[in-house]
Amino acid sequence: MNLRRDVFQAIADPTRRAILLLVAAQSMTAGAIAANFDTARPTVSKHLQILTECELLQQEQHGREIYYHFNAKKMKEVADFIEPFRKMWDDRFNKLEAVMKKYKTKK
Repeated sequence: MNLRRDVFQAIADPTRRAILLLVAAQSMTAGAIAANFDTARPTVSKHLQILTECELLQQEQHGREIYYHFNAKKMKEVADFIEPFRKMWDDRFNKLEAVMKKYKTKK
């Protein structure tokens, strides 16, 4: 069975977000990534598989080692999707701030 992974489900997991932060700084092997976590290596491998299926990570083989690279292009798609929501909340907070300033000046 070939499941299609959802990128938002993938980044909902805190361990996968931590993996993305690690790999964003530099390309790493699965072993180097696993060394940063207090979980079994097969668990980290499953996280890497999910992130790779969502195209948030890319694999590149160097000899016998597979290095994982952060896919900034795919993350930009996520950021582009979220941007309108960020703007909406910024506008709401700015309006609330304006109301609070008016309220303070009346006191």
